[in-house]
Amino acid sequence: MQLDRFRRSRGAALFVVTLATFVDIIAYSIAVPVLPVFATTLGASPTVVGLLFAAYGVTLLAVSIPLGVVSDRIGRRAPMVVGLFALALATLVLAFSRSLPHLFVARLIQGAASAVTWVVGFALIADLYGPAERGKAMGIVMAGTGLGIMVGPPLGGWLYEIGGITLPFIVTAALAAVDGIARVLLITAPRAEGARSGGMREALRVRAIVICALAVVAGSGTISMLEPVLPLHFASRLRLAPGQIGALFGFAALSSTLLHPIYGRFSDRYGGRKLTLIGLIVSACLLPLISFPTSLLLVAVVMMVLWGALSMTVTPSLTFMGEAASAAGLESYGVVYGIYNVAWATGMLFAPAIGGFVYERLGLGALCFLWAPALAAVSVALARAR
Repeated sequence: MQLDRFRRSRGAALFVVTLATFVDIIAYSIAVPVLPVFATTLGASPTVVGLLFAAYGVTLLAVSIPLGVVSDRIGRRAPMVVGLFALALATLVLAFSRSLPHLFVARLIQGAASAVTWVVGFALIADLYGPAERGKAMGIVMAGTGLGIMVGPPLGGWLYEIGGITLPFIVTAALAAVDGIARVLLITAPRAEGARSGGMREALRVRAIVICALAVVAGSGTISMLEPVLPLHFASRLRLAPGQIGALFGFAALSSTLLHPIYGRFSDRYGGRKLTLIGLIVSACLLPLISFPTSLLLVAVVMMVLWGALSMTVTPSLTFMGEAASAAGLESYGVVYGIYNVAWATGMLFAPAIGGFVYERLGLGALCFLWAPALAAVSVALARAR
């Protein structure tokens, strides 16, 4: 009786989506320390390894909006369950692959499965939580994501040392099985009745949605631009060891994880647009500071503060995207969060290459001073959005 009551509650859906994003991030990040090493044993060059990681983003971009459209028409439960089977399949292929083509196939499937989680999962939250409490729910989901970011890479490296390439992905498959049971048993909520569904064209006619997507590209791009260049800077200029660099990113992720629920509550109170705007402005001001510290402690402090500001562009922007759709009379949240996911993936796809190109020629300080005005420009556009 209690289980049935929980199944019909919004809390069940919130639990499922939070677990789904946590498992998805684990599945993605657990491969970070082990997949490049394994791929090189199969004859992959650094370029091929880069393409292997980019394959994930290809299907993520390709299927996000179509998945959103499908989930608007048939409901959220079926795509979430199918996405779980896709994730389990990709994980098992990675566990037992012994050739590069198999690894590429697995990464492509994994990208599609991730799109299900992030598009359909957030659409389900938007279906069930109104504008006054949506931010709180989004913040809880993103806290689960932050936990996955902290746990995934060290867990992958540790399991690889114990059991080779197979063990990290077998453990991930076990987590996916738990996730699958939760999705099958607990997702019962139908789509909101009476919602005026709209396609991508209708959604893109809403100026606030387009500007929110632009802010998402800026936030995602800034984070993904820093991830490859900061380790290079810390190793060459500060002589930090890989373990120290990993600890710095761990503290930064901890800062984001703790702040996501707080930002969610603030978004409900003050609006997602205002919080996203503040996050962009503060990030633009703090970004150049990351190139100045000369000690491990100062770098840790600056990274935690900067990542705290950057996370203010994530949870509030998720809330603002839903607010913009509701204000326009659209409740086809699958399409809306498909657009959000495409914007996030676009930042991830192009920013690291741009950042690496500028860093190689001008250094970290110049890169950050050039990047900050772009964040400020997006904040100006966001300030005018209503």
